[in-house]
Amino acid sequence: MTDPSQADGAPLRLYDTARREVVPFEPGPVVTMYTCGITPYDATHLGHAATYVTYDVLQRRLRDRGHETRCVRNITDVDDDILRKAGELGVHYLDLAAAETARFDADMVALNVVKCWSEPRATSAIADIRGFIGMVLDRGHAYISGGAVYFDVSSFDRFGQVSHCSREEMLELARERGGNPDDPNKRDPLDFVLWQPSAEGEPAWESLWGPGRPGWHIECSALALRELDTTIDLHGGGSDLIYPHHECEAAQSEAATGQRFVRHWMHQAMVRMDGEKMSKSLGNLVFVSDLLKTYDPRAIRLGIVAHHYRDSWEWDEAIMPTAADRLESWLAVTEAPAAVDSDTALAEVRARLDDDLDTPGAVAAVDAAVARGEGVASAAALLGVFLVDEPVT
Repeated sequence: MTDPSQADGAPLRLYDTARREVVPFEPGPVVTMYTCGITPYDATHLGHAATYVTYDVLQRRLRDRGHETRCVRNITDVDDDILRKAGELGVHYLDLAAAETARFDADMVALNVVKCWSEPRATSAIADIRGFIGMVLDRGHAYISGGAVYFDVSSFDRFGQVSHCSREEMLELARERGGNPDDPNKRDPLDFVLWQPSAEGEPAWESLWGPGRPGWHIECSALALRELDTTIDLHGGGSDLIYPHHECEAAQSEAATGQRFVRHWMHQAMVRMDGEKMSKSLGNLVFVSDLLKTYDPRAIRLGIVAHHYRDSWEWDEAIMPTAADRLESWLAVTEAPAAVDSDTALAEVRARLDDDLDTPGAVAAVDAAVARGEGVASAAALLGVFLVDEPVT
């Protein structure tokens, strides 16, 4: 596609979590992106889908603007959750990870999510992780205690740069999200694990600090550095990862390399159900695989992009019928013999996406073109909704 916005140099603008404002996102010709992936111990729910569809729409717009995108999305195939679930099921944790990753991949294909440039597993990076921890220790930002290696937050004066949380907020979130601030081996409750001894029956790898396994945050830093570069253009994930996960990632990465880790932080708001965020731990889930039994996957995608990525939204039973009706109307006008693909709709969708990825505004622009009787295949394709057999280029 030829982008008219390039002629006047209009930038794509996105909200940066760390800077807490909408700012121009102006990467070079190749855009490096890292999005936190799944812990594969259960099926893909709508909260996952919303996150990955958001970054998919962003990639499509960046490619439309002439960039090459290199998006890395990790697979956390060893951590507390997957080990616990594998134990409950009586299966090997890697067998569970392989089965659930295959289900996730099938859901992403159905939703027309662009294939990642790289999708590395945490267990593929043990050597990288051990080397990374060595760098952090050598630079004086970590210590060994109780057979584990901890990051010393007091040694890093920019801790808090991503989340801007107060110490009290950090402690509360760490307690809610597996940070274990009551660990007696820590010097400070906010210190976090880089390497930990494995419990009986858990997988273990040899290290200079004794046999064990990686902490939660370390894998993403090691994989981002291995797969992309010391500094990456954009890092994303759900907003529940801002603290502690992304805060800790930034601290340990910059402590290890001495360089900026991420130029732009972008987070997807939570999808809620019954007043709570949709999550495996709460069990309040809508599974993509269940929706696919009833609805066209393009309708599921439309149900997601009708909401702005920074707005938390509540699942209700009217979302999918509304999205299915919208898809039917888009298809009807596009397939009409006299329909002419609308340049106006495409330009309006581009403008809306350049305004902090305003997908609801983009959807409304397509709806308006449909109401005028105009074909909308090109505009819809930019949202990842293909109304014709082949994507419009």
